[in-house]
Amino acid sequence: MITKRQKEIIIGTILGDGYLQKTGRKNARLKLEHSEKQRDYIFWKYQELKNLMQDKPKKITRYNPKWKREYIYYRCQTHSMPFLGKLKRYFYDDNGKKVIPTNIKNLLKSELSLAVWYMDNGYYYKRDEVIYIYLPKYKEEELESLKLVLKDNFDIEIKVIYKKGYPCIYLNKEETKKFFNMVGKYIVECMRYKTPLDPVTTGGEKPKDST
Repeated sequence: MITKRQKEIIIGTILGDGYLQKTGRKNARLKLEHSEKQRDYIFWKYQELKNLMQDKPKKITRYNPKWKREYIYYRCQTHSMPFLGKLKRYFYDDNGKKVIPTNIKNLLKSELSLAVWYMDNGYYYKRDEVIYIYLPKYKEEELESLKLVLKDNFDIEIKVIYKKGYPCIYLNKEETKKFFNMVGKYIVECMRYKTPLDPVTTGGEKPKDST
């Protein structure tokens, strides 16, 4: 059984770093991967989705010959299921490219989804007190739909700007304050470095035991 909370976390993860892998005509599985710096975060996701997961996150070491150094990641995946197969058909085109679904307004309605998306792909720029959410190379009409959904569902005004050829969502200082007032309670302790929030006073959710 998939709970409402789990669905909200999954939506945020798909908008963020999550990848849906097709496993048949109607099913898919969700694959998660985060850097060693975000080890506690992937274990938080694992605990939240535990009944859907195949196993605990595993440590993976990769060697980059160009930079001549090793990189450590943690990876895990869910079981294959029809619910994820449906989301795969929403969030990916026939060529396997991630897209913004035409029904995104009905999918992205939860502040928790928004928080997970931000924790995955967001960045807080402390000097200017603004945030960015980095995106794949979505089409202009898809970016426009995101702008409308964020305004209609969360009353957040955004701009889309480009960095190194990729689009990203930009929130000015006023909208950034509004954003964190909305999602701050969902930011897990290990991801507070992406926020201006004081972890002692905000009372946000704490990550579950990752051991």
